[in-house]
Amino acid sequence: MLPQNYIQPNWPAPNNVRAFTSCRSKGFSQSPYDSFNLAQHVGDDKYLVNKNRQLLPNYQNFIWLNQTHSNICANLDIIGNAIDASLEADACFSTKKSQVCAVMTADCLPVLLCDHQGTCVAAVHAGWRGLADGVIENTVSKMPVQAKNLMAWMGPAISQRHFEVGKEVKERFTAYPQAFCHNNQNTEDKYFANLYYIAKQKMFNLGIPQVFGGESCTYQQADLFFSHRRATHQVANGANQIPTTGRMVSAIHLD
Repeated sequence: MLPQNYIQPNWPAPNNVRAFTSCRSKGFSQSPYDSFNLAQHVGDDKYLVNKNRQLLPNYQNFIWLNQTHSNICANLDIIGNAIDASLEADACFSTKKSQVCAVMTADCLPVLLCDHQGTCVAAVHAGWRGLADGVIENTVSKMPVQAKNLMAWMGPAISQRHFEVGKEVKERFTAYPQAFCHNNQNTEDKYFANLYYIAKQKMFNLGIPQVFGGESCTYQQADLFFSHRRATHQVANGANQIPTTGRMVSAIHLD
């Protein structure tokens, strides 16, 4: 059993699959990264971030991706021991025992995947750019199992109620009009976007029969999660301030 500062997927994964998303508490980082920040690229004290990372289950087998909102999926089976953040990718998969697939988020959608036989796992960083460019599709196409044998769990992300986007984002998802509702409180062409809906429909279209999760909101649940959008709104009226916040990690591996 994991400590209370982790969320575990409620899904029927095989017994040898280990998966979780970290919450923001019970770490070493100071405000505004308090306290279990796991990102080295957001301005936090690197020593404290490393101490936080060493609290993670199976921490020695993490490969930390340099995430750039791309659709690149890395095969960790052939990467070896990469230097932290030297591997540019927004998704990864592995068939090796103990090799952790992990992505960091603070509003974007983390998606964890495994097959029913417990032979392969994957982690996907699915912000709107990655979703639009096919990061889920690319990941599933690279995994050495058929989509019909996969299940997925959508970890904590920003909910539709708090994710306002412009017309240019909506136009990237013309196949999913149900994922957008107009912001009637704004005179500009603004919409609220549902990342969970888009990702779920994409996975169903790929032939993945079981998709779980999607109940959390990183923006609203400030006691549990970091949120870049929330941090941005908190300094919106300030002068010369840059929004700063930490990152959670969503991770999966085979025992």
